[in-house]
Amino acid sequence: MSRATPATRALDRAGVAYVLHVYDYRPGAGRIGLQAAASLGADPAQVLKTLMLLVDGQPHCAVLPSDGEASLKRLARAVGGKAAQMMSPEAAERSSGYKVGGISPLGQRRPLPVVVEAAALVHRQVFVNGGQRGLQIRLAPADLVAVLSAQTASFAGDGGG
Repeated sequence: MSRATPATRALDRAGVAYVLHVYDYRPGAGRIGLQAAASLGADPAQVLKTLMLLVDGQPHCAVLPSDGEASLKRLARAVGGKAAQMMSPEAAERSSGYKVGGISPLGQRRPLPVVVEAAALVHRQVFVNGGQRGLQIRLAPADLVAVLSAQTASFAGDGGG
């Protein structure tokens, strides 16, 4: 597995310190972030998942702990919208330039507005997908937010409201 991805190159260009971690990706696993956390021996709250979605029809990216669920209504409100829905896997791959299971918020094909769940900022280090299935990047959450020019908001919830 090549360790250079658009995600790692984005961090290198920004001069951000990070560590790569490889884990045994299982394509049949339902919740990839939880699988990565278990494989890495990491707290699932520190392993962040990347969601690709549409807010009022416009593409956005959301990043939140793998053991949480996004409230789509709260997420839409956080970015000034009315309604949010998940992108189809095909649309997420086209938009991000990554394969599902390897979508990183970093180094996407075209930059999108990104919102990071505020709860992730309490950790000293977090993991995000490195742009390949089975590759995680460990870095400071403040660096993640800075490199992405992301906003932070509390949008975790029951998924519906």
